[in-house]
Amino acid sequence: MTAQLALGTYRCQAIPQAAARAAAWGTEWIDTAPNYATGRAQTLLAPALAAHPHLRIATKTGFFTAATGADAVNDGALTKDQAAAGHSLAPNYVRWQIRRNRAQLGRDRLDLVLLHNPERAHPGDRPALHHAIRDAFAALEEAVAAGHVTGYGIATWAGLEEEAFTVEELLALAGEAAGGQQHHLAALQMPVSLVMITPIVQALNGQGPLLAAAGADLRVMASAPLHGGELPGMVDQELTDLIRPGLTPAQACTLTAASCPGVTDVLLAASSAPHWKEAADAVAQPALTTATLREITDVLTSS
Repeated sequence: MTAQLALGTYRCQAIPQAAARAAAWGTEWIDTAPNYATGRAQTLLAPALAAHPHLRIATKTGFFTAATGADAVNDGALTKDQAAAGHSLAPNYVRWQIRRNRAQLGRDRLDLVLLHNPERAHPGDRPALHHAIRDAFAALEEAVAAGHVTGYGIATWAGLEEEAFTVEELLALAGEAAGGQQHHLAALQMPVSLVMITPIVQALNGQGPLLAAAGADLRVMASAPLHGGELPGMVDQELTDLIRPGLTPAQACTLTAASCPGVTDVLLAASSAPHWKEAADAVAQPALTTATLREITDVLTSS
């Protein structure tokens, strides 16, 4: 079974129209962040979320624009030095950003709040980073208890591959943050593609973060399946036919990510109706078999 298609808004053009189109196709999830679209993504999404209550929203805390940082300083959530960094996991900032996310998105309760590239907080210092993640998780647990958030997680680009943390460590930190009670760590977002192929290889070998997350019943959102739109132009007809004859290169890339063990959602910033249909048709295909995925990864890792 293939993963579901979800709308990612990082590189998305015409966000309101894309969100309405995704909703019309029956999409369940939209992913965004306070710093997307130069800080406007969440307010641009609000009308679509109001019009389509079935949509579930995953947003983030961590990165922020200069304007948002200034607001946080004025409200006492960040110091000027913290704001200058453009990224923070400080508990007071996490609490403040959750309130701001709710207001901008027009939702009393956020389905998911993800720590945005937490590895950015203390590069090279795992103990300090883990302490910061645990404290941020504690602030998120407070938001869950208050009814403002349903679940939380992390959205990372390189943290897992560089072993700044593991899924098992994140689960342990969430348990500590919850004070030994049931934690609400619910999701992991990370790049999975024919370029960022390591998670696929690991999963096929029964290892790595995707299977660890699936084993803990975490939602796994595959980001950048087309590698910022660059990947389809890098995939030739021979590789496309190896993946599945009859698909376009973009569809072949999307189906590969959607077929990866452990992945539940594939985030795609498809702005136009034809691009969204193309992607939806791809994930409607039967999943690639393990044998085919192995063949694909063998070709790519040996070249």
